Amino acid sequence: QVQLVESGGGLVQAGGSLRLSCAVSGRTFRSYAMGWFRQAPGKEREFVAAINWIGTTTYYVDSVKGRFTISRDNAKNTVYLQMNSLKPEDTAVYYCAAGLTTAQGMGITGRGDYWGQGTQVTVSS
Repeated sequence: QVQLVESGGGLVQAGGSLRLSCAVSGRTFRSYAMGWFRQAPGKEREFVAAINWIGTTTYYVDSVKGRFTISRDNAKNTVYLQMNSLKPEDTAVYYCAAGLTTAQGMGITGRGDYWGQGTQVTVSS
C-alpha cells in the first residue's frame, strides 16, 4: 500500500511563490511516476506536472510551463512542486498522485494509482 500526504499549501499574493511537498510511504516509491493535479471549484481535475521514477523526465501542462518545477528526492520519499509567479487562476486544491506509468503517460491519461488528500492553494489578486 502507498500513502501520500501533501503539505505546503496556503494563501499567497499574485506573483508570489509556494512549494508543495508530498511525502510518500511505502518501499516502492522509486517504482512510481509522481504527479501533481489540481481542482478548482466547479471545475474538473486538471493535470499540472509529472516526473518519472528516476527524476530524469518531467512533463507539464502548458499553463504552468516556466513557472512551476516538479522534482523528487527518492532518498526522502518526497516529491515537490515549486510554484513561482503564481496567478489567481492557479487557485485550487492540489493533489499528489503516484502511478505505474511514465510522466507523459500520467499527463495524457490523468491516471494515478494512489492519491493524496489534497492541499489548498489560494492566490489573491
